[in-house]
Amino acid sequence: MIIYLHGFDSNSPGNHEKVLQLQFIDPDVRLISYSTRHPKHDMQHLLKEVDKMLQLNVDERPLICGVGLGGYWAERIGFLCDIRQVIFNPNLFPYENMEGKIDRPEEYADIATKCVTNFREKNRDRCLVILSRNE
Repeated sequence: MIIYLHGFDSNSPGNHEKVLQLQFIDPDVRLISYSTRHPKHDMQHLLKEVDKMLQLNVDERPLICGVGLGGYWAERIGFLCDIRQVIFNPNLFPYENMEGKIDRPEEYADIATKCVTNFREKNRDRCLVILSRNE
């Protein structure tokens, strides 16, 4: 099973259709949609939905992946749910660069302080990061 988390701009006209098409690539690809604008609510929603998918799934090695802001969430949710992650051009510091785009960017910093300390170091063998030169 591959759980896919979209990026911030997924609701724009061209991107929304591309995200919806992912559901039809393979039956193992599962899309979880979230608001992108309310970090604390998004985290609760994503944890609940990922847990639900893991409970219903028989795959012994699920994977969570995300693009941009979805990469930020895939890294955290994957760590908390103990599943491997692949993140593409992740937005690793949304509390620094999302101001003016979301309602409460400070919630990202608050989430970071409540998460496991040094989680990136503890998670380094479970997360693959893929970066684009032109983004």
